[in-house]
Amino acid sequence: MKLAVFDFDSTLMDGETIDFLAEPLGLKDKVASITEMAMRGELDFFESLIMRVKLLEGLEEEKVNKICHNLPFMPGAEETIKALKKEGFKVLVFSGGFRNATGYAKDILGFDADFSNVLHSKNGILTGLVGGDMMFSHSKGDMLKRIQAVLGIDKKDTLVVGDGANDLSMFEYASKKVAFCAKDVLKKEADFVVEEKDLTKILEFI
Repeated sequence: MKLAVFDFDSTLMDGETIDFLAEPLGLKDKVASITEMAMRGELDFFESLIMRVKLLEGLEEEKVNKICHNLPFMPGAEETIKALKKEGFKVLVFSGGFRNATGYAKDILGFDADFSNVLHSKNGILTGLVGGDMMFSHSKGDMLKRIQAVLGIDKKDTLVVGDGANDLSMFEYASKKVAFCAKDVLKKEADFVVEEKDLTKILEFI
Protein backbone atom coordinates (compact mmCIF):
# COMPACT_ATOMS: atom_id res chain seq x y z
CA MET A 1 0.00 0.00 0.00
CA LYS A 2 1.09 3.57 -0.76
CA LEU A 3 -0.27 6.86 0.53
CA ALA A 4 -1.08 10.12 -1.29
CA VAL A 5 -2.18 13.17 0.70
CA PHE A 6 -3.63 16.24 -1.01
CA ASP A 7 -4.39 19.68 0.29
CA PHE A 8 -7.89 20.78 -0.79
CA ASP A 9 -8.10 24.56 -1.25
CA SER A 10 -6.15 25.75 -4.31
CA THR A 11 -4.98 22.16 -4.89
CA LEU A 12 -7.92 19.82 -5.53
CA MET A 13 -10.26 22.82 -5.64
CA ASP A 14 -9.58 25.95 -7.69
CA GLY A 15 -9.72 28.64 -5.00
CA GLU A 16 -10.11 29.03 -1.23
CA THR A 17 -13.37 27.84 0.32
CA ILE A 18 -13.39 30.57 2.95
CA ASP A 19 -13.01 33.28 0.29
CA PHE A 20 -16.11 31.93 -1.50
CA LEU A 21 -18.02 31.88 1.81
CA ALA A 22 -17.09 35.49 2.55
CA GLU A 23 -18.45 36.73 -0.79
CA PRO A 24 -22.17 36.97 0.12
CA LEU A 25 -21.17 38.97 3.22
CA GLY A 26 -19.24 41.45 1.08
CA LEU A 27 -16.01 40.42 2.80
CA LYS A 28 -14.28 38.40 0.09
CA ASP A 29 -11.38 40.84 -0.44
CA LYS A 30 -10.75 41.24 3.30
CA VAL A 31 -10.77 37.48 3.93
CA ALA A 32 -8.72 36.76 0.79
CA SER A 33 -5.94 39.13 1.88
CA ILE A 34 -5.66 37.31 5.24
CA THR A 35 -5.71 33.93 3.46
CA GLU A 36 -2.94 35.06 1.11
CA MET A 37 -0.70 36.17 3.99
CA ALA A 38 -1.24 32.87 5.81
CA MET A 39 -0.46 30.80 2.69
CA ARG A 40 2.77 32.76 2.16
CA GLY A 41 3.76 31.97 5.74
CA GLU A 42 3.58 35.62 6.83
CA LEU A 43 0.81 35.02 9.36
CA ASP A 44 0.31 32.21 11.88
CA PHE A 45 -2.20 29.76 10.39
CA PHE A 46 -4.23 29.28 13.59
CA GLU A 47 -4.56 33.02 14.16
CA SER A 48 -5.51 33.61 10.54
CA LEU A 49 -8.16 30.87 10.66
CA ILE A 50 -9.75 32.28 13.81
CA MET A 51 -9.75 35.80 12.33
CA ARG A 52 -11.31 34.72 9.06
CA VAL A 53 -13.99 32.43 10.51
CA LYS A 54 -15.04 35.17 12.94
CA LEU A 55 -15.86 37.30 9.89
CA LEU A 56 -18.33 34.62 8.72
CA GLU A 57 -20.49 35.01 11.83
CA GLY A 58 -24.18 35.31 10.87
CA LEU A 59 -23.95 33.39 7.59
CA GLU A 60 -26.74 30.80 7.20
CA GLU A 61 -25.56 27.17 7.25
CA GLU A 62 -27.84 26.44 4.28
CA LYS A 63 -25.97 29.07 2.26
CA VAL A 64 -22.62 27.62 3.41
CA ASN A 65 -23.59 24.18 2.10
CA LYS A 66 -24.89 25.55 -1.19
CA ILE A 67 -21.58 27.35 -1.79
CA CYS A 68 -19.50 24.34 -0.68
CA HIS A 69 -21.41 22.02 -3.00
CA ASN A 70 -20.72 24.23 -6.03
CA LEU A 71 -16.98 24.87 -5.71
CA PRO A 72 -14.87 24.55 -8.88
CA PHE A 73 -12.59 21.53 -8.84
CA MET A 74 -9.07 21.79 -10.24
CA PRO A 75 -8.62 20.44 -13.78
CA GLY A 76 -7.45 16.84 -13.63
CA ALA A 77 -8.46 16.28 -9.98
CA GLU A 78 -10.78 13.32 -10.55
CA GLU A 79 -8.52 11.70 -13.16
CA THR A 80 -5.43 12.01 -10.96
CA ILE A 81 -7.10 10.46 -7.91
CA LYS A 82 -8.48 7.63 -10.05
CA ALA A 83 -5.01 6.95 -11.52
CA LEU A 84 -3.36 6.95 -8.08
CA LYS A 85 -5.91 4.53 -6.67
CA LYS A 86 -5.33 2.26 -9.65
CA GLU A 87 -1.63 2.25 -8.68
CA GLY A 88 -2.49 1.08 -5.16
CA PHE A 89 -2.50 4.42 -3.34
CA LYS A 90 -4.79 5.30 -0.46
CA VAL A 91 -5.76 8.91 -1.20
CA LEU A 92 -6.50 11.31 1.67
CA VAL A 93 -7.32 15.01 1.90
CA PHE A 94 -5.96 17.23 4.67
CA SER A 95 -7.58 20.65 4.62
CA GLY A 96 -7.37 23.76 6.75
CA GLY A 97 -10.77 24.43 5.21
CA PHE A 98 -14.10 22.90 6.10
CA ARG A 99 -15.93 19.57 6.21
CA ASN A 100 -18.92 21.08 4.37
CA ALA A 101 -16.66 21.22 1.28
CA THR A 102 -14.29 18.26 1.72
CA GLY A 103 -17.00 15.80 2.75
CA TYR A 104 -19.02 16.63 -0.35
CA ALA A 105 -15.94 16.53 -2.63
CA LYS A 106 -15.03 13.05 -1.35
CA ASP A 107 -18.06 11.56 -3.09
CA ILE A 108 -17.39 13.47 -6.32
CA LEU A 109 -13.61 13.04 -6.64
CA GLY A 110 -13.33 9.60 -5.06
CA PHE A 111 -10.63 10.05 -2.40
CA ASP A 112 -10.75 7.72 0.61
CA ALA A 113 -11.09 10.10 3.58
CA ASP A 114 -10.99 13.78 4.51
CA PHE A 115 -9.56 15.51 7.57
CA SER A 116 -10.60 19.15 7.91
CA ASN A 117 -12.26 21.69 10.20
CA VAL A 118 -15.86 22.21 11.30
CA LEU A 119 -17.69 25.53 11.28
CA HIS A 120 -19.73 25.88 14.46
CA SER A 121 -23.37 26.82 14.01
CA LYS A 122 -26.37 27.43 16.24
CA ASN A 123 -29.94 27.32 14.99
CA GLY A 124 -28.63 27.10 11.42
CA ILE A 125 -26.44 30.21 11.67
CA LEU A 126 -22.62 30.35 11.85
CA THR A 127 -21.39 31.56 15.24
CA GLY A 128 -17.94 32.60 14.02
CA LEU A 129 -16.28 29.70 15.88
CA VAL A 130 -14.36 26.77 14.41
CA GLY A 131 -12.74 23.53 15.55
CA GLY A 132 -11.37 20.36 13.99
CA ASP A 133 -8.44 18.32 12.73
CA MET A 134 -6.43 20.99 10.90
CA MET A 135 -6.32 24.08 13.10
CA PHE A 136 -2.56 24.68 13.29
CA SER A 137 0.41 25.03 10.95
CA HIS A 138 1.78 21.69 12.22
CA SER A 139 -1.55 19.80 12.03
CA LYS A 140 -1.04 18.19 8.62
CA GLY A 141 2.38 16.78 9.46
CA ASP A 142 1.16 15.51 12.82
CA MET A 143 -1.85 13.79 11.24
CA LEU A 144 0.27 12.28 8.45
CA LYS A 145 2.73 10.78 10.93
CA ARG A 146 -0.10 9.18 12.92
CA ILE A 147 -1.85 7.78 9.85
CA GLN A 148 1.42 6.30 8.56
CA ALA A 149 1.81 4.52 11.92
CA VAL A 150 -1.73 3.13 11.81
CA LEU A 151 -1.50 1.96 8.17
CA GLY A 152 2.12 0.79 8.40
CA ILE A 153 3.15 3.04 5.51
CA ASP A 154 6.70 4.35 5.28
CA LYS A 155 7.89 7.83 4.32
CA LYS A 156 9.32 6.40 1.07
CA ASP A 157 5.82 5.29 0.01
CA THR A 158 4.20 8.64 0.74
CA LEU A 159 3.32 11.40 -1.75
CA VAL A 160 2.10 14.82 -0.58
CA VAL A 161 0.68 17.65 -2.69
CA GLY A 162 -0.02 21.20 -1.55
CA ASP A 163 0.25 24.90 -2.35
CA GLY A 164 0.78 26.89 0.86
CA ALA A 165 2.80 27.31 4.04
CA ASN A 166 0.46 25.13 6.10
CA ASP A 167 1.41 22.18 3.84
CA LEU A 168 5.08 22.41 4.83
CA SER A 169 4.65 20.20 7.89
CA MET A 170 3.60 17.27 5.62
CA PHE A 171 6.81 17.47 3.60
CA GLU A 172 8.91 16.16 6.48
CA TYR A 173 7.12 12.79 6.34
CA ALA A 174 7.05 12.19 2.57
CA SER A 175 9.71 11.23 0.06
CA LYS A 176 7.65 12.66 -2.84
CA LYS A 177 6.82 16.33 -2.25
CA VAL A 178 4.83 18.25 -4.86
CA ALA A 179 4.26 22.03 -4.85
CA PHE A 180 1.20 22.68 -7.00
CA CYS A 181 0.73 26.27 -8.26
CA ALA A 182 2.33 27.03 -4.93
CA LYS A 183 3.71 29.87 -2.86
CA ASP A 184 7.51 30.29 -2.89
CA VAL A 185 7.79 29.09 0.72
CA LEU A 186 6.57 25.63 -0.39
CA LYS A 187 8.29 25.50 -3.79
CA LYS A 188 11.69 25.83 -2.10
CA GLU A 189 11.11 22.56 -0.22
CA ALA A 190 9.51 20.54 -3.04
CA ASP A 191 10.93 17.75 -5.22
CA PHE A 192 8.54 18.57 -8.04
CA VAL A 193 6.88 21.87 -8.93
CA VAL A 194 3.78 22.15 -11.11
CA GLU A 195 3.10 25.68 -12.36
CA GLU A 196 -0.03 25.07 -14.43
CA LYS A 197 -3.51 24.22 -13.23
CA ASP A 198 -3.47 20.59 -14.32
CA LEU A 199 -3.20 17.96 -11.59
CA THR A 200 -2.46 15.17 -14.08
CA LYS A 201 1.08 16.66 -14.35
CA ILE A 202 1.74 15.00 -10.96
CA LEU A 203 1.40 11.59 -12.62
CA GLU A 204 4.53 12.33 -14.70
CA PHE A 205 6.48 12.73 -11.45
CA ILE A 206 5.42 9.44 -9.86
